[in-house]
Amino acid sequence: MSTSLNAGLKTRHLTMMGLGSAIGAGLFLGTGVGIQAAGPAVLIAYIIAGAITVCVMQMLAEMVAARPSSGTFSTYAEEAFGPWAGFLIGWLYWFMMIMIMAVEITGASAIIAAWFSISPWIPALVAIVVFTLINFAAVRNFGEFEFWFALIKVVVIVAFLILGVALWLGLLPGTSFVGLSNVSDVGFMPNGWGGVATALLAVAFAFGGIELVTIAAAESEDPEVAVHSAIRTIIWRISVFYIGSVLLIVLLLPFNQIGGASDASESPFTAVLRLANIPGAVGIMEAVIVVALLSACNTQIYGSSRFLHNLSVRGDAPRAFSLTDARGVPLRAVIVSVIFGFVAVALQYWNPPGLLAFLLNAVGGCLIVIWFAIAFSFLRLHPRLEASGQLTDVRMWAPSVLPWATIALAAGIVVLMLTDDGGRFQVIAVAVVVTVITVAGLIWTNTGAFKRRRAENTTKTTEGPRR
Repeated sequence: MSTSLNAGLKTRHLTMMGLGSAIGAGLFLGTGVGIQAAGPAVLIAYIIAGAITVCVMQMLAEMVAARPSSGTFSTYAEEAFGPWAGFLIGWLYWFMMIMIMAVEITGASAIIAAWFSISPWIPALVAIVVFTLINFAAVRNFGEFEFWFALIKVVVIVAFLILGVALWLGLLPGTSFVGLSNVSDVGFMPNGWGGVATALLAVAFAFGGIELVTIAAAESEDPEVAVHSAIRTIIWRISVFYIGSVLLIVLLLPFNQIGGASDASESPFTAVLRLANIPGAVGIMEAVIVVALLSACNTQIYGSSRFLHNLSVRGDAPRAFSLTDARGVPLRAVIVSVIFGFVAVALQYWNPPGLLAFLLNAVGGCLIVIWFAIAFSFLRLHPRLEASGQLTDVRMWAPSVLPWATIALAAGIVVLMLTDDGGRFQVIAVAVVVTVITVAGLIWTNTGAFKRRRAENTTKTTEGPRR
């Protein structure tokens, strides 16, 4: 068996995988939380979060185009700061994906179980088995499946935007022009800048998942062209989908009717569908949420397996997980990621006091650590890439200014988190997890076994897509 991945993904596959990861249940259920906190000014929070995401992704795109790797920001952290940094970021992101996978499959199985009056473990098991088999397929086949799976969510969002505009303009039977009446009733910023700050905490990680594109780029036919095109396309589409949806909800629904949603019946998207007199609005939203959760779960299995494969190739995980079959699929890495996903699902059903809340809060803060890692890695690697002539046409804008601005904005979010009880718990939880992984990384990367693995890797090419 080899350790090489295959190059079978097209740009459209990368684009839809990124969209599929970013459009999840958080959009359909969590949107109301930010609106409730800030009112129409929640748009400012989304714009700030979007600006951070755009800058982070552009920095990452420059590095991926110059040095494609399925380890993406973990690899670049290692190149910038040493093996311990690559170990930390790699295992931190793997942990995050596994926990997110469990949350998604648990949420989807609960809804499906209610439909058929069965135990939730049955649809959870079926879904995991199906997704495992899909991830066993050649990467091109996986990409094709996820393209159509994620397309369902995209079509739903586009349909919602069209329906919302028609409702706002009063074009549907029994409706009239809404205008800005709901906004004028409460004002643009009913809770002041404090409300915007609170909303920013709620929406800061809304665009998380787009970074999966850079993991998959290593298995694309032309990483430089694919990652640039996919990220550019994803960024504007996600902006339209998120900001467009939020804008329509703010325009169409009275402020006092918008809030957090624990299920599909409370979702502001469902409320808009009811305004349009669409029968079965709750059932429709439940189906959309299930598709969103299952699609995101599928991509988490893919991403976590590729990250584990890359960690193994670099000597940060057991050698067996670096092996791929004749089609370039890391079967053992897929199996291990799925097994740990099962363990995380079982943990949610067991729900030991304090442990699950701690782990899930750690996940909530992982992404901001990844942002810092990408920005600081870029600041160190950009001059090297420029000096060595490795830079491509994919470049970060204002490379001496915007990365620092991104870091400042991300640091501002951390400060806001420290002023909020829930946010403070997230910071503490992720700090504990980061400390544990960092200590483990410092110990492991200074062992003789690790150094021997690295010596072997310098004598042969152990990574790079087969074309």
